[in-house]
Amino acid sequence: MNLLLAEVAQATQRLADAGVPSPRNDAEELAAYVHGVKRGELHTVKNADFDARYWEAVARREAREPLQHITGLAYFRYLELRVGPGVFVPRPETESVVDWAIAAVRAMDVVEPLVVDLCAGSGAIALAMAQEVPRSRVHAVELSEDALVFTRENVRRTESAGGSRVTVHQGDARTALPELTGQVDLVVSNPPYIPLTEWEYVAPEARDHDPDLALFSGEDGLDTIRGIERTAHRLLRPGGIVVVEHADTQGGQVPWIFSEEAGWADAADHPDLNNRPRFATARKALP
Repeated sequence: MNLLLAEVAQATQRLADAGVPSPRNDAEELAAYVHGVKRGELHTVKNADFDARYWEAVARREAREPLQHITGLAYFRYLELRVGPGVFVPRPETESVVDWAIAAVRAMDVVEPLVVDLCAGSGAIALAMAQEVPRSRVHAVELSEDALVFTRENVRRTESAGGSRVTVHQGDARTALPELTGQVDLVVSNPPYIPLTEWEYVAPEARDHDPDLALFSGEDGLDTIRGIERTAHRLLRPGGIVVVEHADTQGGQVPWIFSEEAGWADAADHPDLNNRPRFATARKALP
């Protein structure tokens, strides 16, 4: 075993003892980042090339700083995104939300689908939609100036792979894009949805490093989703679709927000990759 692999084994134990959920993965990712190689190439790093800054990175992760803040990168579907303090780090659970949204847009008989991503954060959802639905036009709405730095940077970095069809707006999801009223084919969002009462139970990586604006939304966690329901109904054309992520404990609540009385049809909940309730969908009722 070469020196780096031996150090990775020690780092894995340290991260496990600190309660990091994926200690081996993170120890290897940090080693690859510090040494400028891929994870599968760690064994090629010569003993003389071992970089002691690896242990600085491990100490940061041991203190539960997000891996993505240390490396500055997050991976989402086919995207490599810049992230850091001030922007929500995209999670794997959201990939199932985007899967469903992409399939729904592809099934529409629309040449150039118009999509709106509310609470866009890093731009992960907006860019995935633009990249995987090649003729779509996507509008990404984000309120936070700190997050918008990353949204715009990620759009710029992916211009050749769909980013050129993403328009970024600073704005409130509850009042966004009045100029698109009644024209949008699909509204998608990963909004804040954690109840304020659950603060102490949130993982340190999120609670201490993700912006509060992207995490918490009222006493029951549903305040922003209620606002998005009204915005989506205003933006969508009749027959258009809304897709909203929520906590796995809110599966019985969110579809009721998109009620027939409020002008919706076919409201339903859907599981994520771990078969937990993860997102709700509804169709704007025809007149």
